[in-house]
Amino acid sequence: MDQHLLAETITKIDDLMERLANAEESNRAAIDKVHPDHRDGALNLVHYTTLRSRDIRPLQARLSEVGATRLTTTEPSVIPRLKVARNVLSAYAGQELKYGSEEVTGAFNLADDILEANANQLLGEHLDGTHSRIMVTLPTEAGDDPDLVRGFAEAGMELARINCAHDAPEVWARMIDNVHAAAEAVGREIKVAMDLAGPKLRTGDIAPGPAIERARVTRTKVGEIITPAKLWLTPAGTSAPEPPAKPGRPTLSLQVDPAWLDDLTEGSELRLVDVRDSKRVFYVRDVHEADGMRCAYAEGEQNAYLANTTLIEHDWQRTRVSGIEASEQKLRLATGDRLTLTTDQTPVDPSQADRHIIGCTLPEAVEAIQVGEKVLFDDGAIAAVAAAKDTVGEHTEVTLDITRAGLGGTNLAAHKGINLPDTELPLPSLTDEDLEAFRFVARHGDIVNVSFIRNAEDVADVLDALAEIADDIEAESGHEAGDRARGLGVVLKIETIPAYEQLGSVLLEGMRHPNLGIMVARGDLAVELGFERMAEVPRFIMNLAESAHVPTIMATQVLESLAKSGLPTRAEITDAAYALRAESVMLNKGPHINDAIAILNRMSAKLGNSQRKNRIQLRKIDSWENTL
Repeated sequence: MDQHLLAETITKIDDLMERLANAEESNRAAIDKVHPDHRDGALNLVHYTTLRSRDIRPLQARLSEVGATRLTTTEPSVIPRLKVARNVLSAYAGQELKYGSEEVTGAFNLADDILEANANQLLGEHLDGTHSRIMVTLPTEAGDDPDLVRGFAEAGMELARINCAHDAPEVWARMIDNVHAAAEAVGREIKVAMDLAGPKLRTGDIAPGPAIERARVTRTKVGEIITPAKLWLTPAGTSAPEPPAKPGRPTLSLQVDPAWLDDLTEGSELRLVDVRDSKRVFYVRDVHEADGMRCAYAEGEQNAYLANTTLIEHDWQRTRVSGIEASEQKLRLATGDRLTLTTDQTPVDPSQADRHIIGCTLPEAVEAIQVGEKVLFDDGAIAAVAAAKDTVGEHTEVTLDITRAGLGGTNLAAHKGINLPDTELPLPSLTDEDLEAFRFVARHGDIVNVSFIRNAEDVADVLDALAEIADDIEAESGHEAGDRARGLGVVLKIETIPAYEQLGSVLLEGMRHPNLGIMVARGDLAVELGFERMAEVPRFIMNLAESAHVPTIMATQVLESLAKSGLPTRAEITDAAYALRAESVMLNKGPHINDAIAILNRMSAKLGNSQRKNRIQLRKIDSWENTL
């Protein structure tokens, strides 16, 4: 690099340093409000957000030319990294170094130590040889099965997550007791994190359809029967046992007159006319006696559609079946269709309506939608744009043009999620149900995971609510209980576009609390931002949190195929490796969750020697010792 370019690059570094100092001064009020333990992180957060608000790629290229830092790993400590770059340029220019060694050495190690201390305080210490902690979502069964929870702990669970959108306080309490027992059994702390659901926008009720069920055969491609249609007949008015496990389609359970049922024996012929006026014949294959109750299992070679009005005949004696539940109706939406979203809470009947229409569980959200804004249903499976907004009687209706659905259309059922990425919602981040759960968490949990954060005001509401709850607890249970509640870990779930776009101010507000973390909720973020943006957004969030020295939890679909089926996909192994750059990784439920925990734990131990956040560590690769 010639002297002119060298001097110009030095000037650019000095200008950038001045810009960071000005940003620090203009954000002084917010910085001064953070907890003393977060002061270094708050200063560095302001520096990093200012750095990333400019395109510094030309500067990176020039620094690379002379072998100085490319500024690609500045997150832990921005100012010292820039000072190092400035000193390198000064040395090339033959100038005296502007900054002494005490200003540039040890800064990264100190930042790493601060982040690790914050992570240990919030999440507990990680297992030896790892840098990331494994959080496991507890199923309902964890409240009644201590061995299940102990199995999670033995496999490597380091945090237990309870979703307060499910179950009830008495179940949560039993789960927590089982977690504490498992922690004692494995000899290490396992903290309990509890999710507050936040306001949930969902589709409204759909009227049930006719009570009709099918008993179905399975056939080969040429029509040969592989498995028969199956009936399980039990006495009416009883709580009958489950049908025997059989291959093929599910067995249809029916209740019939007990006296009629008593006459059946193995080989009995059963005749019926189904709801399509088709005659069908079934034969009893087994008669079961269980707890003094007589049940019969029957098979047929044709599909049968049965309703609660269907009559079954045996030896000229008939019985009317019962126990068939109403079917679930859904809307079928295709690209180009129109859907009306209404504040009316009356259940809709798709079979009777002359248009596609459905309610919303939060009418004020419908009121807030403006023409031109996007509306997404069922995790983005259906996308729409608001085309019109009208008042019809006492209700508001928003007409939506469907812009995306599956080939041939996509079903939309009741109580499916609605995302409004463009709409400013007049909703509190904490509902009354959330506040009730919050009080439980403050007494019994270690961490509260807060959903639906959009901006710094939402964060302030959460911290104010925690302060009020802690005061109440202290008044009821004493100073120690109050202090424990005040020190509750607070994790802000980043799952909305506003929260992502205002992440700097969200973090600064949250850093008023000494025990803070964030969760990258990739599911809702993907729906709101679009799946293609998930290639970079989680990384940006994690980088900004690292600059603030705030620990991150990476969530949603980590090793999901492995947990559900027992076999991981190749792509999700790579995804899990990236997720392990966070201070914690969350796993969801599944029948093979212990395998997922164990594999993630082994991956964490292996990668703990190779990566530290987004910095690659050059450990010895034993496999390459004799590669040449």
